[in-house]
Amino acid sequence: MNQVSTQTLHLQDCWRIALIQCDIVLGKPKVNRANLELAMEQAATAAEKPDIILLPELWNTGYALTEIGALADPEGRDSRKWLSSFARRHAIHVVGGSIAEIREGQVYNTMPVINRSGEEVASYSKIHLFRLMEEEKYLQPGERSVTFELDGLQAGAAICYDIRFPELARRLALQGAKLLFVAAEWPHPRLNHWRMLLAARAIENQMYVVACNRTGKSGSDAFFGHSLIIDPWGEIVAEGGEGEEIVTGSIDLSLVDQVRRQIPVFADRRPRCYE
Repeated sequence: MNQVSTQTLHLQDCWRIALIQCDIVLGKPKVNRANLELAMEQAATAAEKPDIILLPELWNTGYALTEIGALADPEGRDSRKWLSSFARRHAIHVVGGSIAEIREGQVYNTMPVINRSGEEVASYSKIHLFRLMEEEKYLQPGERSVTFELDGLQAGAAICYDIRFPELARRLALQGAKLLFVAAEWPHPRLNHWRMLLAARAIENQMYVVACNRTGKSGSDAFFGHSLIIDPWGEIVAEGGEGEEIVTGSIDLSLVDQVRRQIPVFADRRPRCYE
């Protein structure tokens, strides 16, 4: 596909999104789910109810990699069942951050996406494993990019280290994504990288980027939060601080079409020159 269409019809253009920026207790899935549920319930019952809730990376286990085989959710069943129940009860789409799940004896870092009816519409396993945290020793990489639709919203999935690979975000945009959801555990001291990479992915692909990062400490690693919603111009719509909070913001997808018409990057691409 060489060109992104700006003619896709949507059931709605304006969306309110809540990002659950929370601490994660290393190796304690039950504790983490209970804490996360409290924050999600708070977001769901706010005066301005969100259309979508986004969670952080590996919210069930954190980076307890040496124990991950024993801690990972088999086939992600319990996590998916809980997310589905929440989404259906509140009629809110849930982009489920990511969970450690075990399939056929291998552990994956996987983002389940649940629609407001409680149905799973997509599942994405992290493609790029982060060697600085030795992910490749304990996790199996995913093998495919994933786009999905929520009530007409065309979106793509990425997890943490994935945002350092512009090829992935561009592929998702070419597949029709107008919004990129990112779940992360991105630590100090790389706050500038986090903000600049997310803005770059938004600007170069002329799409919204919605990224939820955890906060708190895990061993020697300190996570800085700063969850972000960035528009197709690279402007920040909402940004969290360094503590636990629910970061909320509204997006207008018509801006994606406007930007793509104004600066026709996709129409001007010359893929044969890049080979």
